[in-house]
Parts: sequence; C-alpha cells; structure tokens
Amino acid sequence: MSTVENLKDNKPRQPKPAWLRVKAPTSPAYNETRKLMRDLKLHTVCEEAACPNIGECWAQKHATMMILGDICTRACSFCNVKTGKPGAVDVDEPAHVAEAVRSLGLKFVVITSVDRDDLEDGGANHWVAVIKAIRAANPETTIEVLTPDFRKKLGMVDLVAQAQPDVYNHNLETVPRLYRKVRASARYFTSLRLLERVKEIDPSMFTKSGIMVGLGEMKEEVLQVMDDMRAANVDFLTIGQYLQPTTRHAAVERFVPPEEFAEYERIARAKGFLMVSASPLTRSSYHADADFAELRAARDKQLGRA
Repeated sequence: MSTVENLKDNKPRQPKPAWLRVKAPTSPAYNETRKLMRDLKLHTVCEEAACPNIGECWAQKHATMMILGDICTRACSFCNVKTGKPGAVDVDEPAHVAEAVRSLGLKFVVITSVDRDDLEDGGANHWVAVIKAIRAANPETTIEVLTPDFRKKLGMVDLVAQAQPDVYNHNLETVPRLYRKVRASARYFTSLRLLERVKEIDPSMFTKSGIMVGLGEMKEEVLQVMDDMRAANVDFLTIGQYLQPTTRHAAVERFVPPEEFAEYERIARAKGFLMVSASPLTRSSYHADADFAELRAARDKQLGRA
C-alpha cells in the first residue's frame, strides 16, 4: 500500500474559500498549448499536479514541462502525480522540450521532473541533455529547473548545476516535523544541503525553494524554515496554500487567509530573501518569468549595479 493510501482519512473536505476559487480554462491559447504538449508527447506538471493556475498560465502559453515521464517512484501524500514503475527514458525528449520552448516563444521556461529513484543517476544526465538542448535551440531563453533531491546519488546535483541553468529550484515543501506525513521518502536536511551545494558550485546562480502551508504547521516552524533557507543562501522563497488533490491525499488542516501570506512575505524579505512570492495561489512556477525579472533587479541593486 502506498504512502498516499496509508494516509487516507475520513475527514470531510473543506469547501474552498472565495480567495482560492479560479475559473475553468477555456481560452483558445489554452487549447493551443494543450495540443502542442500532446503533439510533442510531453507531460506538464500543470496537468499532472492539477495546478489551480493552469487556465491563467496556459492562456499566456506558459507551461511547466515535466521530464522523465509521468510516473514517479515516490508516493508523497500531497502530490497528485501517479506513482509506480516508470517506463524507459525517452531519448528524444530533450529535442521535443526545446521545440516546445521555440514553438511557444518562451523567453522563460520552467522544467521539472518526477523522482526517478530507479535510475542509477536519478535522471541527472537527462536533465543535463534537456538544458543543453534548450540552450542550443533557444539561446536567449532563461531556464529555471525544479529538480528532485537525487537522494543517495552522489554528485548528481553537481552535474545539473554545472549545466548552468539560470535558476536552480528545489522545494522543501513543508516543515521538518511534517516530513513523515507529507514527504516520507525525502529528508529535510538532504534537500537543504542540495540548495547549499548549488551555491558552492556557482555562487552567482539563483537558488529558489518553496513550502506549502495549511498542512498543520505552526508559524514558528515556518519562520525556522526561512532561517534554514537563508543559512543555505537561498535567494527566492515561494509560499502557497496546500490543496488536497483527492480524498486519498493528506487533508487540508486550514485555509490560510491572504493577510497571513502578506505577513510571511514581509518577514521573509526582512530576513534577506531577494525575492518572495507568498499568496494562496502561489506555486513554484506561477509568474516565474516576472518574478525572475524582480529577482535579477534585486541582485543588481545588492551589488550596486542599479
């Protein structure tokens, strides 16, 4: 039985408050983006994770592509991506991702993946191939990677970082106390060390991480995570509301009101993050292009270039 199934509870699902309701996607651009992903046999985390922002993002032809298949080797209780035995790695995928970036005219792209614990390198070399393919076909495009933790696969973080994406994102997801409940196959300090390692490899590379709230965490725990991230020199923090994908997943303990997100953002900026995105609908890649422009401007100001 999977971790998700073990966490099934009988709590009634809480209705979403007004600030979390979004319109169903209907725009022509949304349909065009969806067709392109199907034609190129690409997966998106927007669909697989049931992101509430898909209508808005795809209407602007912003899609977060998910590489290495659509089946994850882990079963995190917050995540809607399928769990099981993945298929073979698609060697044509790097070229297809690069073509999608070109066809959509993306000046900024976010790439993520499932966990591939079944692969000796965790998929790291495939990540490098995707980054190189995008760079070759779209040299002006800014690349943000949102990678798994490559747990127990030494040196794989180094490989991806040395391929020089513009932003290296890896989410801590929640506070340490809730890892057994929410992210049982991961380790908090492994993820924190990954972010620190990226900065050791390239101090100029932007690093980014995010957490969900509404899972039962306490404010003091969120603030400690902020401090841990800053100690690892993380530049960019995202905080969003956890939404329960199905009744088999971890339940929402609380819907956090917008004013609490605003307070988290104020505190995080005071702690020294160059960029903070905190709102009920914030997700790792939501408005990532505009956020990167602000992030880069903050770095320039910090270095006296403004």
